[in-house]
Amino acid sequence: MTQRREGSPFVGLSTVALKEAADHMTSVRIHLVMLLVALTAIGSVYAAIGQIKATLGEDPFLFLRLFTTAQPPLPSFVSFLGFLIPLVAIALGFDAINGEYSRRTLSRILSQPIYRDALLAGKFLGGLLVIAICLLALWLLVTGLGMLLLGLPPSGEEVARGLAFLFASFVYAGVWLAMAMAFSTLVRSPATSALCALTVWLLFTVFWPMLAPLIAGVVVPIDPLDPMTAVHQIGLEQAIARVSPNTLYGEATLALLNPATRSLGLLFADQMSGAVMGAPLPFSLSMALIWPQLAGMIAVLLLLFTIAYVSFQRQEIRA
Repeated sequence: MTQRREGSPFVGLSTVALKEAADHMTSVRIHLVMLLVALTAIGSVYAAIGQIKATLGEDPFLFLRLFTTAQPPLPSFVSFLGFLIPLVAIALGFDAINGEYSRRTLSRILSQPIYRDALLAGKFLGGLLVIAICLLALWLLVTGLGMLLLGLPPSGEEVARGLAFLFASFVYAGVWLAMAMAFSTLVRSPATSALCALTVWLLFTVFWPMLAPLIAGVVVPIDPLDPMTAVHQIGLEQAIARVSPNTLYGEATLALLNPATRSLGLLFADQMSGAVMGAPLPFSLSMALIWPQLAGMIAVLLLLFTIAYVSFQRQEIRA
C-alpha cells in the first residue's frame, strides 16, 4: 500500500532555490568561470567598437553591431556566448544531485519537510537565477561600454532586440543546465556526469556541424539530372543541424541582432517579391521568425528536466 503525500510537493521550493543560488554565487568555481566570460566579452566588444567607429552614423542599428562584429583573431560577442554559456551551465549543474549523494547529505535534506520535487526544482531554479544575474550583468556591461565609447544611446528597438537576445541566451543556458542536471541524476559520480555533459557539449559544438552535411548527403544523394535533390539535401541538412541547441541559438540571435534577416532557411525568388533588399524587418516580425527556434529550445529544456525528474523520483535514497 503506497503512502500518499500530504500538502504541496513544492513546499520549501523558494528556500532551496535561494540557498542554491547563494551557494553558487559564493563558490570559487562560478567566480572563475564568470571572470573568463567577462574578460572575453570585454575583449570582443572593445575590438568591435574599433570597427564600429569607422562606420558611425551609417548604420541605423549601431548598438546591435556591438554583439555581432568580430575583429580577428577575436570572434564576436555572440560567438563567445554561444561557446561559453554551456560551460557556465554545466559548471552549475553537473553535481546538483550526485554531489549530495557523495557528501551523504541527501537523506538529511529529505528528512526535512521537503519533497524531492521541491529539491530538484529548487536546485534548477537556483541555477537559473544565477545564470540570469550573470547574463543581465554582462548585457548591461556591454551596453554601458557601448554608450561610453561610442557616445550614442541605443534606440527603443535596439533595446527591445537586446532584451529578446538576453531572453534567448537565458533559454539556451537553461537547456544546458537541464542537461547537466539530468546527468547528475542518471550518474552517481560527479566527475563522470561532468565528463558526460562536456562530451555532449563538444558533440554539438564541434562535431555536429560536420556530421549534419555528411548524414544529409548519405540519406539524400544529389542526382545531377534532378536539381530538386540538392534542395531536398539542403533542407534535410538544416533539419539535422537544428537538433543542436547551438544551431537554434545561433539562428535566433542572427534574426534578432541582424534586422535585415528575412529567413532562417531556404529562400526562393518568389518569396522575395516586393521586398526591399537590405531593409530591416520590424521587431514583431523578427520575433515571429525566431519563434520556432525559441519553442524548440524550451521543448528540449522541458524534456531534459522531465528526464531528471523521473530519474530522481525513482532512485532509492539510503541514510
